[in-house]
Amino acid sequence: MTKLEQYLRKVFTVDLRALAVMRIWVAGIVLTDLAIRATDMEAHYSNMGVLPLHVLHQYVWNPYYISFHTLSGLWQVQAVLFAIAGLFAVFLLIGYKTRTATIVTWLLLLSIQNRNTLISQGGDDLLRMLLFWAIFLPWGRFYSYDALKAPKEGLQDTSYFSTATVAYILQIFLVYFCTALLKHSPEWAVEGTAIYYALSLDQIVMPLGRLLYPYPELLQFLTLATFYTELLLPFLLLIPFYNSFFRLVVIGVLLLFHIGISLTLFVGLFYLINIASVAGLIPPKAMDWIEHRFLASFRRPYTGQFKQVFQRFRSPASFNVQFRLHQPIIPVSRRKYLREAFVTSILLYCIWWNFTGANFLVPAMPDNSRWVGHLLRVDQHWGMFAPVVFKDDGWYILEGQTADGLAIDLNQQGKAADYTKPASVVSLFKNDRWRKYSENYLFIHNSYMRPYYCNYLVRRWNEAHPQQPIRELQVVYMKEPSLPDYKLAVPTREVLCTCANLPD
Repeated sequence: MTKLEQYLRKVFTVDLRALAVMRIWVAGIVLTDLAIRATDMEAHYSNMGVLPLHVLHQYVWNPYYISFHTLSGLWQVQAVLFAIAGLFAVFLLIGYKTRTATIVTWLLLLSIQNRNTLISQGGDDLLRMLLFWAIFLPWGRFYSYDALKAPKEGLQDTSYFSTATVAYILQIFLVYFCTALLKHSPEWAVEGTAIYYALSLDQIVMPLGRLLYPYPELLQFLTLATFYTELLLPFLLLIPFYNSFFRLVVIGVLLLFHIGISLTLFVGLFYLINIASVAGLIPPKAMDWIEHRFLASFRRPYTGQFKQVFQRFRSPASFNVQFRLHQPIIPVSRRKYLREAFVTSILLYCIWWNFTGANFLVPAMPDNSRWVGHLLRVDQHWGMFAPVVFKDDGWYILEGQTADGLAIDLNQQGKAADYTKPASVVSLFKNDRWRKYSENYLFIHNSYMRPYYCNYLVRRWNEAHPQQPIRELQVVYMKEPSLPDYKLAVPTREVLCTCANLPD
């Protein structure tokens, strides 16, 4: 074994039980994400919503995207696709036909994300990449239904190494290192004011963030700590000695880091996805302790409580289609090498994509080679609050005019329109998907979005309130830019869109 091989095995070997923990966590996030998205099935995925298919194809669509959700604009079709995605996510959760469940879950996740990119955030990219690399990882070997039927021999050794484990760990490295490279504005590495500006955003600040906001020295320290944590911490994953210790440091720091983000900023599932991404790094000794302390009756995938959980579970009725060939299309002996070559090539492609986006030591990626990234959706950009923090803060007023001349705010359940700043701006958003949509709604290059959102609001309000219909709606943005040194801007009224309820 060469020194390079020794180094790679020391750094990029993972515990199969940790991968299983990550599988369960990721599947749970997928199910949670589907449940949240399902509450806006008509609004975000049908022709009756804010992004009809013809608008998607005219303004947003990439010809290399794959999306079954674009086959129909009916919400009923979307419901069927959501149900299928949920079913396979459950299969992934329990580890039934794990590789097939992973592939289908990944493919349907691509499909739903490609249907409406206006509500996507950085966590969606990471969730997509975790599922992609997991296609090539044996994360169903433990704590799964599949493990019940697997041979018992060899399960004492839980260590696993392959090009897919290299790709998985380097993906985590790229997320944090590249987001630090993208934060090249003075407010991050020099002035230390980035978190001050982030907590100035009423659209995302949470109660703990409000408590921290009045302390500029603390915010400066947290800004610099965030920047250098993201820049330097990933390199601990590449140290070949005391590997278990350094992995625990990375896991512990990132766990606290993302819990802190979730308590101060409204980021949806972002923090859960990032925490899930490092679960596969848990070293063997830590997994031994976790099993002994919390999973004593699950210690082996074919004994104890785990077997009892699945002993009544039977494979669902299915059609078994078998193709018998005198000679396989790809010989079994070559499949592993082809898989390893494919994973290696995509990993190098992802590194090139990331470093190109961050302008870091590599030639620029030509546009004619980006189709691979868009087709497989391994395109990624970790520009969280980078290069600068968004400063066009404010709040929305959905000002509707009733037939009897009253001005009401649809954002406040029909109360009289009031331009006073709400006590909690973040509470105006149903979920993080709507918050992201509202953020994209502000940009001039997204002005095509505006009339469809406006018309959707009018229709939904009038259907729900036939006794108080509105005849006109103005989407008003009360712009209050974030200023330095705790200065307060005077809010200005900007009408982003006006639409009338025309009679049939």
